[in-house]
Amino acid sequence: MLPVNKAMAGRESYFWHKLHSLSGIVPVGFYMVQHLTLNSFALAGPKAYNGVINFFEGMPKHFLIVLKYGVVWLPLLFHAIYGLFIASRMEAYVSPAAKKYRENGYYLWQRWSGIFAFVFLCYHMASTSIANARFGPDTTVYYENWASYLSGTGYVFLIVYVLGILACAYHLAYGIWMFCIRWGITISEESQQRMARFSKAAFFFLTLLGWLALVGFFYSPLAPKDTVASTSPPVETPQSSVPGTTEL
Repeated sequence: MLPVNKAMAGRESYFWHKLHSLSGIVPVGFYMVQHLTLNSFALAGPKAYNGVINFFEGMPKHFLIVLKYGVVWLPLLFHAIYGLFIASRMEAYVSPAAKKYRENGYYLWQRWSGIFAFVFLCYHMASTSIANARFGPDTTVYYENWASYLSGTGYVFLIVYVLGILACAYHLAYGIWMFCIRWGITISEESQQRMARFSKAAFFFLTLLGWLALVGFFYSPLAPKDTVASTSPPVETPQSSVPGTTEL
């Protein structure tokens, strides 16, 4: 038998597991929805999208720091690290007979999508917030930088973001279903089935929203015809900088 301390170290804590589930919805899930929504302003053209950037850039620095690191990054970091611990212990198919249940497949994809989303978000933060802090917003986060970034290098980064959004959308959608079960919101089989249908709809909606935001950097159908090309000063992006989306 393992010593008590080692056994407990390898066991998932009820409290931390519940907190992990909650943090995936509030604030991480809520932030993802608003983040994709704000990025979709690209569909309305450079002026609308750059207006979002200017709003965040115009915030008092102390408030922006608390919002970014305290409200967003800290819960996201906890959710990601504890989620990796959970994923390291996953057992999707506990028996050959269990393989016939689609929930096992959903569970497996939830874990793999979480791992991929973690890697993707590390890259996303490096190419947005960190790059912004290093190079400044004029060469990193405005519409022109982002449009150039996605269309360059054979659209490799566009593919990365297409897959990253897909993984994050699935992870959150399935997480909503699991959250409602874990917190006793959906107890009956009927209520769980209804929530499953809602989660599927949420997955398609979030994926579509994120992908449409990417489309906005190539084609902006909602942009006024007489809109000036950009509200930010002309930018020449240095070769060493890495553009990205909204700062948070």
